[in-house]
Amino acid sequence: MTHLRKATATAGALLAAAVLLAAGPAQAAPAGTRGDDYLFLTVTQGENLSGEARGTVLLCDPPQGYSHAAETCAELAATGGDIGRLTPAKDAMCPMVYAPVTAQASGQWNGRPIEYRETFPNSCQMAARTGPVFALDG
Repeated sequence: MTHLRKATATAGALLAAAVLLAAGPAQAAPAGTRGDDYLFLTVTQGENLSGEARGTVLLCDPPQGYSHAAETCAELAATGGDIGRLTPAKDAMCPMVYAPVTAQASGQWNGRPIEYRETFPNSCQMAARTGPVFALDG
């Protein structure tokens, strides 16, 4: 019965993430995946969540959700799922252009809830700070 409850809870979380992303393009989680580590990732143009958004559900066993999933899962594993502890790129050269983007992640890592939201001055600075985590385009 415990497996049924866990599967139901995971399915419910993934369904909720899919519903939240209905306004933007998202990839559905493949059937039969382990739900222990998953993050619902979005990037929104602007400082609030009413702008144009893109997003996906990232699963890490095996890595799937978008083209940078394997790299993202490895980096998150190194920080225990804490996006704020990712090592920023040292050689990034970003323009001084204000075109804000808001990155948001919610889900769970090793059974622990994850919530992250930060607005960056532009997408270059977001990429320099978060690496592949929010590189949803490629």
